[in-house]
Amino acid sequence: MKINKPRLSFWQIFNMNVGFLGIQFSFGLQQTAVNPIFSFLGAAHEDLPLLNLAGPVTGLIIQPIVGAISDKTWSPRWGRRKPFFLIGALLGSLCLFAFPYSPALWFAVGLLWILDVGNNMAMEPYRAFVGDKLPDKQLNFGYQMQSLFVGAGIVLANASIFLFQDWFGGAETVTETTTAIPRWLYYSFFIGAILSVTTILWSVLKTPEIPPSDEELEEMRLHNATSLGNRIREPFKDIVEAIKDMPKFMWKLSAVYLFQWYALFIYWQFIAPLFVESMGFDRSQALSQAAKMNTTYNISTMVIALALVPIAMKYGSRKVYTGSLFLTGIAMLSIPYIHDPVLVLFPMVLFGIGWAAMMGIPYSMVSKIVPQERRGVYMGILNMMIVIPMGIQTISFGPIVKYLLDNSAISAIIFGGVFFIIAAFLSMRLNEPKSINGEDDPMPMSGGH
Repeated sequence: MKINKPRLSFWQIFNMNVGFLGIQFSFGLQQTAVNPIFSFLGAAHEDLPLLNLAGPVTGLIIQPIVGAISDKTWSPRWGRRKPFFLIGALLGSLCLFAFPYSPALWFAVGLLWILDVGNNMAMEPYRAFVGDKLPDKQLNFGYQMQSLFVGAGIVLANASIFLFQDWFGGAETVTETTTAIPRWLYYSFFIGAILSVTTILWSVLKTPEIPPSDEELEEMRLHNATSLGNRIREPFKDIVEAIKDMPKFMWKLSAVYLFQWYALFIYWQFIAPLFVESMGFDRSQALSQAAKMNTTYNISTMVIALALVPIAMKYGSRKVYTGSLFLTGIAMLSIPYIHDPVLVLFPMVLFGIGWAAMMGIPYSMVSKIVPQERRGVYMGILNMMIVIPMGIQTISFGPIVKYLLDNSAISAIIFGGVFFIIAAFLSMRLNEPKSINGEDDPMPMSGGH
């Protein structure tokens, strides 16, 4: 079926993606601050991977189910995807307000599970939302705009951490025996809670959804007329059928993702402990340095994200994606050997280029090859390809770092760098996908960027 979607202006695509700022501020706090908080509350190095099990498990369960449900949802007032990421943002906001007050490790871990449920409820309908709105010629631009907001949200989260430590943390001394969360860290979580809701509301109010076709509405009517038990089983059935019908391209991408996301989880868990080992920092200094690292690579992401659109159009998405993974691997392999807190920021420019590609290019490639009416469930399945490697990492890497890597954060980061290089080689097997949706948009994006 040929679908004609109107081209959107720069500012329409901008407004559509603003909500990612709040979601990614929350994600930035998870990347940088949650594992140090676990350490403050008594977690050991080998405990960190398993304590992060919430992300993979909730992503594996929540995102594909919510994606499938949103495919069969329509409200003239609220739309198809927007109710889900609005509810998810509200849930995440409440958890962010509560997180700094965690009195014990078990409480913080429990809040992380609820926070991840909220973030996952928001994430994949949002990815599908962008794909729903944009014609094929604008998909790269739309998803790279998401990359820009991914970078902006994480930059703000990490910058708030080291700035608040500098402004308000002078009176607090954090040692290896400290078991309380520093007060200056509270403020970052409070800002994240506010942004989580306000930015989502901006996109919800500024961006109308495209109504379903008459055929889709009839399918939804028939679905809603069935029994409650059938409606509960339907999302699971849709997921199984979609996996059976999944394009070969996505199977190849899953091999890349296995190594890519395993490595990324290693980085987020062990970058702060790395600086305790490599530079002799205390936990507070290590957290601040990790925040600076993550700020640097996400600034790089913001700068490069939209520039990747014409580069990918000229040289091909696969080549850009492969090159970016190689650069990320080089960055991770070099970090442990740099002992100057300023010079160690330079590899993060390469890391940021990789992050910009990872957050945009695969989504635009997949969005072109999956049916419009099943985009929500396929975006959920794409996220399953992210969280399954993360789940494998949370279960397997604790024993690896303890028994094979001598409990060394330095060795852990090097291990992750090797996995990125493997991911880059595997990505060379990807073919450039062609659209199956027949979307007609002969004019390229023009002006404003």
